[in-house]
Amino acid sequence: MNLITEYKVPAKAVLLLKKIGDIANSNGYNAFIVGGTVRDIILVAKHLDIDIVIEGDAIKVGEALAKSLGASLKVHKRFGTCTLEVKDGLRIDLATARKEIYESPGALPVVDPSSIKDDLIRRDFTINAMAVSINKDDFGKLTDLFGGMKDLEAGCIKVLHDRSFIDDPTRIFRAVRFEQRFGFKIDNHAAELMENAIESHILEKLEKRRVRKEVLLIMREDDPMKALERLGDFIHAKVLIRKVI
Repeated sequence: MNLITEYKVPAKAVLLLKKIGDIANSNGYNAFIVGGTVRDIILVAKHLDIDIVIEGDAIKVGEALAKSLGASLKVHKRFGTCTLEVKDGLRIDLATARKEIYESPGALPVVDPSSIKDDLIRRDFTINAMAVSINKDDFGKLTDLFGGMKDLEAGCIKVLHDRSFIDDPTRIFRAVRFEQRFGFKIDNHAAELMENAIESHILEKLEKRRVRKEVLLIMREDDPMKALERLGDFIHAKVLIRKVI
């Protein structure tokens, strides 16, 4: 299945993806759209932010793309990532494929360049752990290692492994945000893992700024109160207020 043609990605976006794929090809790299971009294509979202993972040097691809499009470029060399702001307001994020190691619960991960497989393994939920090739030879080919497509169709939020909320407790906030945005359901096992992580006081290990960022993202949703009320099913209000303030 060619996911890009199957889900009728707008022609303008297809041309852009092919351009990125051509730049990657010219450098001997593999390039993929990943995560939320793939999810939103399948859900036929009205607006697409484009997230790209490169098996190679993402910054090198970003620099060439910015020059071609006349776009502004912001580079984060430490993480091997860059962001393009195109004139029509489109945002393109490019990242070098990487693997992550969490040295302690709630800490930011140590990252190293790696493969698309390792990059997908590090993701939060199965619905955000799919990739689609944009290289010429297999343009539109879906990589779905964890049943993300099936979970999207079922409207189910699942984690990739049992330590997910321990490694990165901000996923607790994201699980609720995505559940309420899409009208999905956090599956029973993931909900149990969330509750266990919260009972272990994992949120105390998070910096306030990281919690504040997640709460602000919830507040930008179309109906933030639904997500905040659902969050209250898991996190006591006093705990949340203390972490934000």
